[in-house]
Amino acid sequence: MTEGPSADLWAAAVAAVRAAGPDDEVQLICHVSPDGDALGSMLGFGLGLRRLGFTRVRATFPGDFVVPTPYQKLPGVDLLVPEADAFADPRLVLVFDVASESRLGALADRVTAAPASVILDHHASNTGFGGVRLVDPHAAATSVVADGLLSRLGVPLDPEIAECFYVALATDTGSFKFDMTTVSVHELAARLIATGLRPGEISRRIFDSKPFGAMKLTGEVIGRAILEPAAAGGRGMVWTYATLADLERHAQPPYVLDTLIDPVRSVAEADVSVVVKQVAAGEWSVSLRSKGAVDVSAVAVSQGGGGHRLAAGFTGYGEPSDVMDTVRRLVDEYLN
Repeated sequence: MTEGPSADLWAAAVAAVRAAGPDDEVQLICHVSPDGDALGSMLGFGLGLRRLGFTRVRATFPGDFVVPTPYQKLPGVDLLVPEADAFADPRLVLVFDVASESRLGALADRVTAAPASVILDHHASNTGFGGVRLVDPHAAATSVVADGLLSRLGVPLDPEIAECFYVALATDTGSFKFDMTTVSVHELAARLIATGLRPGEISRRIFDSKPFGAMKLTGEVIGRAILEPAAAGGRGMVWTYATLADLERHAQPPYVLDTLIDPVRSVAEADVSVVVKQVAAGEWSVSLRSKGAVDVSAVAVSQGGGGHRLAAGFTGYGEPSDVMDTVRRLVDEYLN
């Protein structure tokens, strides 16, 4: 998938939303263990639906109903319900930042059963599920797609919608420093800030505030990192892992591990960086990053995961050493 949504797809998405009545049940869904883009895009769009007069809008995600602390003050957070409280038979389903149905868990049936569904995403690895597919792999964040649909629906930005979209945009661009940070990204950020946002205040809450226990946990996990200079065809690989016991020892929730990949990927001697995070006995969430030599989405997709060329992930099994054996093999296969 190389192109963004066509004019016909945008029109079909607008028609799908407008076909629903103000009292119809509308279910918004994002991926398991939601990040800033998933939550920000979904909640911002949900607020936009409220502005259009929709009265029965709910937002959810699969798995444990835990909203990471940095996102608990997002506007529209009152839209969120546990997956058990999601509408059983919604008229319209909108899915945000989900590359494959596997990331929807038990909520996938809502997409297939709904009379209308719209998929908003920016992953090149998107598998093409759902009804109307607004998938733009050139977009820096799903919030770019969500903003595009809201504007076509005639919903103007206000400070609450803008804050959600700004958090989504800032988190998925790494505070506007990743390769997908284009002129259009800064133009969107400028429009969002123009509603009255205070970027410094938002950034402190999202990026620069963590519990002391999380800091100690990060130091411990970084301390066990391993550098393999000969890996990835001599381009270097660095990796580390975190266990459930680590989380318990420092009394931290799993989501504090989501940003561990950032200090790991900064290692100058490695093109590929990997963080292996335990989610259950023998099951690991694997975060992959590359500085350009390796398309890590190809590695992730081969294991049932997905993502972008320079940032992707998948679920691995066994021990961390087993997971890393798989990553090394797949990276070598890609390079050869």
